[in-house]
Amino acid sequence: MPVSLRPALGYVANLVPAWIPALDGVDGKLRAGARVADIGCGLGASTILLAREYPNSAFTGSDYHDQSIEIARKRAGDAGVADRVNFEVASAAGFSGTGYDLAATFDCLHDMGDPLAAARHIRQALAPDGTWLIVEPYAGNSVTDNLNPVGRIYYNGSTLLCVPNALSQTGGYALGAQAGEDAIRQLATDAGFTRFRRAAETPFNLIYEARP
Repeated sequence: MPVSLRPALGYVANLVPAWIPALDGVDGKLRAGARVADIGCGLGASTILLAREYPNSAFTGSDYHDQSIEIARKRAGDAGVADRVNFEVASAAGFSGTGYDLAATFDCLHDMGDPLAAARHIRQALAPDGTWLIVEPYAGNSVTDNLNPVGRIYYNGSTLLCVPNALSQTGGYALGAQAGEDAIRQLATDAGFTRFRRAAETPFNLIYEARP
């Protein structure tokens, strides 16, 4: 996503302490040595956090915004993880590599112009026993489910930023920031995933696990 405003502090508080352990068997794989794709990585905050915690694993971060990737590379060098992190300029439907043990999309699926194409590419890029970690804004399945302080803020953000950004891209299909669990589950199913569950949540995010 362009010039990322992704909530890095939320990742510090939750990604390694809570979200990764909530996924079936993923923490052990990462500690032993796994291949990870961070799709829509922005400035690389999530990629670098994971690389610091799991030094035996290799990470590829991708984003279609070249200036964000340039900054991410510098930050990885400053953090001392450049030996195990590679960043590339690529769309979510065209990032490189296959056989990933973990693919992750952090607060970016709803910003994509063709989220189904992205999900299908993630599906084919995963190892047979791989996992797709999906972190999205906290959203219910209906308008009334979202009429709360967080939902009202997110609807405004979605209207002014997320949906216009998605519709400006090739694809013409926008989830929006208030796509609830049913919409994300249907997307994963349509992309070929056979297992899907809500793995964790915070007041601001829902964390899903999808597997082939």
